[in-house]
Amino acid sequence: MQKITPFLWFDNQAEEAMNFYVSIFKNSRVLGVNRYGEGAPMPKGTVMTASFELDGQAFTALNGGPIFKFSPAISFVVHCETQAEVDHYWDKLSAGGKEGQCAWLEDKFGVSWQVVPNALIELLGNPDPAKAGQVMQAMLQMKKIDIAALQRAYEAEN
Repeated sequence: MQKITPFLWFDNQAEEAMNFYVSIFKNSRVLGVNRYGEGAPMPKGTVMTASFELDGQAFTALNGGPIFKFSPAISFVVHCETQAEVDHYWDKLSAGGKEGQCAWLEDKFGVSWQVVPNALIELLGNPDPAKAGQVMQAMLQMKKIDIAALQRAYEAEN
């Protein structure tokens, strides 16, 4: 069992969110669902908690009512090797949600994600501050990250 498990508080969409996320990520599965019983704050039979894995990372979702809301102060970073991966995760996770700047998005449930190609991290980490700066300037103009555009910015003459 992993030591730290993200616990996501939903109003009443825990099961829908779990199924949505499991459909997007490879190597993902539903681990279990617990339902509210008689006398609970939600109708009997409503999902209380839903446990699932996304690419091997365990998560738990709770239907807890409209007490807490998600915030971009916490986000999940999806590391991507290729533009096809970036496109897949960006398109699926942003569907019905909001696209943000610099690889950030909010999904239809209000959960914040960053879809980040490994190339971005590598190029920003270049020891040449001019090259890294060119990449940073290119990234600041983007919502979904375009790896080829980052590479062009990196290769441009100062």
